[in-house]
Amino acid sequence: MEDTNRWFRPTDPRCKSPYGAVSSESQVRFTLRPQRQEAFVRGVLRTRWEFDGDRVTETLLPWVGMEKGSDLFSGLLEPEGYVGLIWYSLRLERGDGSWEETEEYQLTVYDAAENVPSWFGEGVTYQIFPDRFFRRSIPDPTGLVGGRWVHQGWDEEPVYLPNEHGEIRNRDFFGGSLPGIEEKLPYIQSLGVETIYLCPIFEAPENHRYGAADYEKIDPMLGTGEDFTRLCQKAHRLGIRIMLDGVFNHTGFVSKYFNGDGFYPGPGAAQSQDSPYSDWFCFHNRPHEYASWWGIYSLPTTNKESPSWLEYITGENGIIRSWLRAGADGWRLDVADELPDFVVHAIHEAARAEKPSAVIIGEVWEDASNKIAYDVRRKHVLGGHCDGVMNYPVRNAILGFLLGGKGDWLRDTVETQRQNYPRWAFYSGMNSLGTHDTPRILTLLGEESDRKGDTSRDWRSQSRLCPEKRTLAVKRLRLGSLLLYALPGSPTLYYGDEAGMEGFEDPFNRRTFPWGREDQELVSWFTALGKARKELVPLRKGDLEWLTCRGRLVSFARSWQGERVVAAANAGDREAIVELPNGEQLRLPPMSGKLLGWDGTSFSSLL
Repeated sequence: MEDTNRWFRPTDPRCKSPYGAVSSESQVRFTLRPQRQEAFVRGVLRTRWEFDGDRVTETLLPWVGMEKGSDLFSGLLEPEGYVGLIWYSLRLERGDGSWEETEEYQLTVYDAAENVPSWFGEGVTYQIFPDRFFRRSIPDPTGLVGGRWVHQGWDEEPVYLPNEHGEIRNRDFFGGSLPGIEEKLPYIQSLGVETIYLCPIFEAPENHRYGAADYEKIDPMLGTGEDFTRLCQKAHRLGIRIMLDGVFNHTGFVSKYFNGDGFYPGPGAAQSQDSPYSDWFCFHNRPHEYASWWGIYSLPTTNKESPSWLEYITGENGIIRSWLRAGADGWRLDVADELPDFVVHAIHEAARAEKPSAVIIGEVWEDASNKIAYDVRRKHVLGGHCDGVMNYPVRNAILGFLLGGKGDWLRDTVETQRQNYPRWAFYSGMNSLGTHDTPRILTLLGEESDRKGDTSRDWRSQSRLCPEKRTLAVKRLRLGSLLLYALPGSPTLYYGDEAGMEGFEDPFNRRTFPWGREDQELVSWFTALGKARKELVPLRKGDLEWLTCRGRLVSFARSWQGERVVAAANAGDREAIVELPNGEQLRLPPMSGKLLGWDGTSFSSLL
């Protein structure tokens, strides 16, 4: 293939303007810039409109002049209300019939009417797995759904071995509660947190509560509806919003909707076709054969085509609006890819109708702009669906950089998102290094793998990093978190990562918070990061400019209305020199980073 980058680069504003994704009411100018001696006579823009039946159009880009020895062929593309992906390529033709053409690029066109609240992406988010955060007393599980039992000791190991049937049932609880979270709000606030994202809190038989038994009821071991509202009110007074986990793709086998074990008095879908929930599930052969999430029998998937199910979730008195009314500020949608677009849109509309400032964040593990699920290109970030998504691509890029990757790969990953996402989605990303679905970040950075392929669950349960590995892991975590807190999007801290918790996969990554045994140096570090994110406006909403991305070195600036902050990270084993925008040089020791502020005349260290 010809090196067409010499005359067109989609990231160069001289070639394509505006940069990145565009609104449905915008104009996009394409300009091709070949050298005069290449003797091209015309340019052509070829576009494929995916959300319009793959309609193909060609637009002539006429010669418009010269600049420094280059011919300029330029023209406009106008979406005229179209919302979706446009795949485009550019061609230059000579008078003798020869030609050169670029590869096909993606242009995201989003709904110009979308208006996303900015609060989520500006501040720090703290993710809590409620059962494991803080308990005020040991609860009594007698009579509760699921046949649960409670660990008497807070520091005991979660159950991690399968029972005699080969199942890990997740019925062991520790008793963390909403009043416990409320009691720790001052601690959470001290970390600079502005949003608390709660893993599911509705009644459910398992400790993770990802198989809801009753969406209308707070799990009794966590508290009551009144406890939830009081938590929201107190959090709001401290400048903290509450985001709930919406798990609507599936419910629990043990639930009032499916009622597979008959625990609930009313007939569930598994028991009777006369149940009000009868068409909420997809039975192949009632009651024993039905669609379930990843084939897990305890998580029957919901029938999204059921009008009564959709009304229950998104109606005026439905689940989305009711809990926003009770005090919540937004929803994170579990496995958003598995929800049809019309369901995500209905959730978005219900949330905005109830609380215009509410946001919807989707769980998407890949690039959300071009994600295909079940053979359908999703509309996650086109407007009217997700306001942002969980940002696993950036997490993977930061981890790769910390563990030996090059800085330009980190830059390119972030830039791909900035090109493909609307600005509001790029700035509303839920950016994390660890979550309840990944090994603890310290463990990953110390072991440099999840060790699942060469160890037993017994070994992983007992494993802790040796002093040398832990020291290195902490250095890497400090560096990675500096990048996380300085990049656009909400830096999201998984409970206990700031305290130095370790652990491999579930349930080792869901141990109880080590109150009284925290790594205080790490806590102080994350407190300082949170303070910087809260007080420095460029980190909250500023433009992003890459400065140095070579080898194991990355630096970039965030700028807003004359204020500028520079973040620099050296992940290598040698000292590195960073060139600052004013010509100054910053020397960075191995495995270290700096946050610098501009005072109008020079840069000074902020962190």
